[in-house]
Amino acid sequence: MAAKAFNEVGKDAVKAKGWVRSHKWLMLRRLSQISMLGLFLLGPLTGVWIIKGNLSSSLLLDTVPMTEPIMFLQMLAAGLWPAVEALIGVAVVVGFYFLVGGRVYCSWVCPVNIITDAAHWLRERLGIRGGARFSRNLRYWMLAMVLVLSAITGSMAYEMFNPVSILHRGIIFSVGLAWSVVIAIFLFDFLVAKRGWCSHLCPMGGLYSLVGKYSPLRVRADKRTGCNDCMDCFAVCPEPQVIKPALKGADKGIGPVIVASECTNCGRCIDVCSEDVFSFGSRFNNASVQVEKLMSKKESAQQV
Repeated sequence: MAAKAFNEVGKDAVKAKGWVRSHKWLMLRRLSQISMLGLFLLGPLTGVWIIKGNLSSSLLLDTVPMTEPIMFLQMLAAGLWPAVEALIGVAVVVGFYFLVGGRVYCSWVCPVNIITDAAHWLRERLGIRGGARFSRNLRYWMLAMVLVLSAITGSMAYEMFNPVSILHRGIIFSVGLAWSVVIAIFLFDFLVAKRGWCSHLCPMGGLYSLVGKYSPLRVRADKRTGCNDCMDCFAVCPEPQVIKPALKGADKGIGPVIVASECTNCGRCIDVCSEDVFSFGSRFNNASVQVEKLMSKKESAQQV
């Protein structure tokens, strides 16, 4: 089935479920992203310090340390032995994102995601096609380069260029460079490569993919037999290659769970599906419908 025009994507879901239900997870994501920034701004603006620090290293309620994994790995690569608080902090963060699905950070926390989503929206709205193509594995090479650079320089070198850290500092301290980085990433995704930064280049996205490789929380396509091939889920997904195995793999014995670690658990496929094919669930009980039928027939034959 031919792909719809961008302005038609999700309209069937709006008709079937209403506007709110067909945008529920998108609205919750934006609320989450803005709330995270708001918590960090609360202290400097009002003196109420729920979280101190930034998205790289922070302290929650003056008690729970939180350390960004890529920062922690840079410390190790640079030969800097982390303090006990950093060890506890990275364990807290990695443990949390392992449970909820690694790249949840990318879609629910990272402020840069708002910028890249805006660039993608405008690119599609204006019908811009083509552009540079990068392997999605490039982000893992970028992660390796970050660690090599830290080892060579003996410093956490990426933090000088990390757009998340720069944007965060810029919002809090009104640093002009932050907005230059924001504009550069927006223009890169808008003019150079479709979803170029988050889906292909960001080393933090690569690291969180590894963290969430075996996460229990996943998007499932349990009602995939009801799929009407509208292709809306593919149109909105930042990592559309992860959908097909779970959605169309029943005849190949593939279960309905999206197990690819690149999935960001953003929930947009759930939003735009008029047939409610997708939902959040666990990675367990992932037998395909076809396999279940064969097992049922085998059990029936044994009983006879």
